Amino acid sequence: MDRNTALGEFLRSRRARITPRQAGLPDDGGSRRVPGLRREEIARLVGVSVDYYVRMERGRRLNVSETVLDALSRALRLDPVERTHLFQLAKSAAGRPRRSVTRPQPVRPGLRDLLRILDHTPVLVLGRRLDVLASNEMARALLTDFDALPHRERNLVRFMFCDETARSLYTHWDTHARDIVASLRRDAGRHPHDPLLAELVGELSITDEDFRRWWADQDVHRHTHGTKHFHHPIAGPLTLNYESLTLPADQDQRLSVYTAEAGSPSEEALRLLAAWIRQPETAQGLREDHRSGTGARRPAPSADPG
Repeated sequence: MDRNTALGEFLRSRRARITPRQAGLPDDGGSRRVPGLRREEIARLVGVSVDYYVRMERGRRLNVSETVLDALSRALRLDPVERTHLFQLAKSAAGRPRRSVTRPQPVRPGLRDLLRILDHTPVLVLGRRLDVLASNEMARALLTDFDALPHRERNLVRFMFCDETARSLYTHWDTHARDIVASLRRDAGRHPHDPLLAELVGELSITDEDFRRWWADQDVHRHTHGTKHFHHPIAGPLTLNYESLTLPADQDQRLSVYTAEAGSPSEEALRLLAAWIRQPETAQGLREDHRSGTGARRPAPSADPG
């Protein structure tokens, strides 16, 4: 999280993943003390002196030009998300530290109305540090009741690593947890002086070995869409697609919507979950039919059980 070391750590991690052959350099065939490219090889590819590149990796304050950063991105074979992350780290390392504002992020009333209207599928509003700023009933039933938690704990990363139910809820927990760490790493590049983010990373690095190892990998990821698999105690197996939409009015907030394929068992499972929210005692029959594979022949439960 230290702005003077974050750039160097990222460069070293990417340099270690590139072989001379991948970089278009001749492989001398000799043994290497470290995996990947040597510093002098990267400097040659970028077109800077070895001393200049070493200073970058050591976190010395440098005003690195966009031309050099572009060359670094190509030499290290960075994808678009990693390239943006590199530019953000370089900008942070060159500037004066500015303490990020830590006041709560407000959610517009119209957005809360949207969550209420989308009552048939899980929807979340995520903010900085993957804080859960708002959620509808379906999202709370699928994951956990974030509204019942203290504000400090309403966070998707904390849920993933600190709530034991998450490890049984996500069918591929390690894959999703690693992706969340990479998303948090991207957030750290965008907001390098956020004390709450530093607190979160420090706490989880101490308490969770998986988080500590994946954070050290320096991976960055931007979640825009994908598929997640769940095994829910009420709804059973679920395969849900998600779309994560950055909100035009606030680039630090995004709307995450989970949907099931039309006509799939997962769509029926979501109907079961919705029925359980509204009237748990009458959802038992739907649950039994769903598990026996006959639930698709039942009509969807009414929004007004009375």
